[in-house]
Amino acid sequence: MNFLRNILKQSGKLFEEGKPLSWAYTIWEATDTILFSTDKQTSSGPHIRDNMDIKRVMFSVVIALIPCYLFGAYNIGYLNALATDVSRSIIENFIFGMSYVLPILIVTFISGAICELSFSVIRKHEVNEGFLVTCALIPLTMPPDVPLWQLFIGTAFGIIIGKEIFGGVGTNIFNPALTARAFMYFAFPTKMSGEIWAIQPDGLSGATALAIPANPTEADIANLSSNGLDVTASNLLNQSTSFDFTLWNMFWGLIPGSIGETNKLIILIGAAFLIYIGIASWRTMLASVIGLVFTASIFNLLSGYSTNAMLTITPLEHLLIGSFLFGVVFMATEPVTSAHTEKGKWIYGFMIGVLTVIIRSINPAYPEGVMLAILIMNMFGPLIDYYVVKSNINMRISRNA
Repeated sequence: MNFLRNILKQSGKLFEEGKPLSWAYTIWEATDTILFSTDKQTSSGPHIRDNMDIKRVMFSVVIALIPCYLFGAYNIGYLNALATDVSRSIIENFIFGMSYVLPILIVTFISGAICELSFSVIRKHEVNEGFLVTCALIPLTMPPDVPLWQLFIGTAFGIIIGKEIFGGVGTNIFNPALTARAFMYFAFPTKMSGEIWAIQPDGLSGATALAIPANPTEADIANLSSNGLDVTASNLLNQSTSFDFTLWNMFWGLIPGSIGETNKLIILIGAAFLIYIGIASWRTMLASVIGLVFTASIFNLLSGYSTNAMLTITPLEHLLIGSFLFGVVFMATEPVTSAHTEKGKWIYGFMIGVLTVIIRSINPAYPEGVMLAILIMNMFGPLIDYYVVKSNINMRISRNA
């Protein structure tokens, strides 16, 4: 490592002000500080000296995402083998899935790096570390068969419109990864609707667990009626012949879905890791779950007055279906776009859970609601903090009056 350290130190002289490569100093600086801790020290207070800089925080999040990638690759191969009735080993399924995951990951980072480095050179500031997490998150929210050219455009949109136009990391309103995901969904709905999120042979479809109760076919309804069963989300999922949508199977993630959303155990382990190292807020996560359970329970009570099968999804099914847990753990807790006050985090998270169920249940054209729920609450995060702080000030004033 000393050898690499010396190479970077010597090459850095070429990027100093007045030297031929001074225009690319930010690119050199980003490479240097990613590989090694910076030796820069603050010269004036207030400050805290610590080896945990922003880059190390971002790398910690990326580490928490690695298991999602590994299982996502395996799941792609597993579902393909299941659909094609082919016998493969775990390693073979993993290799098959990686042949889809790696191109998606590479294209995302190429697009993100081009945007990030371009803005850093033009603005003459350090490379914002946030693009590492953004580019690590975007592939996990994508179906495995997403066209790479669409992904390239979507990533660029998420970083430029979601972050750079606001000034970069720390000043953006919306989560850039979710901005990219939202753009992809509305710009390319045929690939992002969730109808074919498993790599299968031509002529077969692999609907996600949310798509089945959101848009039940007449044949599905007739089949349930002939067996004397109500048209509920559970019954619709149980009669599916393509994949096993039992609660246990949905917990382990062996179902169609975006690359990183399906395995709930891995997501919960990632949540525990981020909470332990102090990066993510457990208050936001817990409040989101409480909001989802609260709203889903009310909708279950109202389901008898409607033919909408989405109203019958139980709180536990809401937790296991779709990308709710993934979004809450890795996106709702992002320190820039979420609420910052302790009380604000409870309000912010609770409303994410409430909006997720409302969007899922009321709008069958868009059964996965957590993405829009988080983006909507991104807008209200600063407002929530403002009124929380104002309330605390008024409370202190009244005590001293």
